[in-house]
This record gives sequence, structure tokens and C-alpha cells, in this order.
Amino acid sequence: MENQNLNILDEINKGATMGMDAISFISDKVNDNSFKEVLNIEFNKYEKISKRVNDIYENYSNKEPHETNAMNKAMTWYGIQMKTMNDDSNSKLSELLMKGTNMGIIEGRRLLNQNPNAAKDVKDILNDFVVMQEDSVETLKNYL
Repeated sequence: MENQNLNILDEINKGATMGMDAISFISDKVNDNSFKEVLNIEFNKYEKISKRVNDIYENYSNKEPHETNAMNKAMTWYGIQMKTMNDDSNSKLSELLMKGTNMGIIEGRRLLNQNPNAAKDVKDILNDFVVMQEDSVETLKNYL
């Protein structure tokens, strides 16, 4: 059970750090102030989720939560650079973020469904993370 909780927390934290990385890389390409503000708000939501994971992680382990490794960070950066080489419009940037966010939603829903016996505090963060990402997709649709 504890290992299950730890795995879930690690997956949430990896997803949150990956979201923050992607937003950071994309923000550099944004010229529209309202879109940039939306991205800042979304970044802060990911940061809050990661902080919540860190706050309870010690209940399940004496290690640090997993984050995205340097290779994944580099691949994310490279992928964004390649996919926006010819088109760095708000629409394209929003689309890229939505694709990543949808992968996070799928993984989060899968974790919720496959771990019904996870601790309540872990399930609460996971559910909040999934709902936050679903809200993010709705927000990003406005920039397509």
C-alpha cells in the first residue's frame, strides 16, 4: 500500500514538473501578454501541486519525490523547438500544451481507477491534479 502511494506521488510530481518545464519552454516563444499571463497562472497551479506532493512525501519515504530527468527535459525542449520552427502562433503553442496535458489526464485517470485503495491524501492530490489539468485544457482551447 505504501509503495502504491509512493508511486502515485512520484507520477504526480513527474507530471507537474514536466508541465512546468513545458510551460517554461513555451513561454519564451509567447508575445501575447494575455496568453503569457494564462501560462503563468497554469505554471503556478503545477507548482502548487508539486509543493503538495513534497509536503506529504515524507509520510511515505525518506527520499525526494521523482522529477523529470535531464534527458526528458532536453527531449521536451527539443520537441517544442522542432514543432514550433515554422509556426509559433498561440494556436500552435496551445495545441502542444494541450497534447501534453491530455497525456497527463489519461495517466491520472488511469492511476485513480487502478488504485482504489490508495491513501486519501494521495488520492485527493491526484484527483485535484487531474481536475486542474482538465481545467487547463478548457482554458487553452481559447487560444487555438
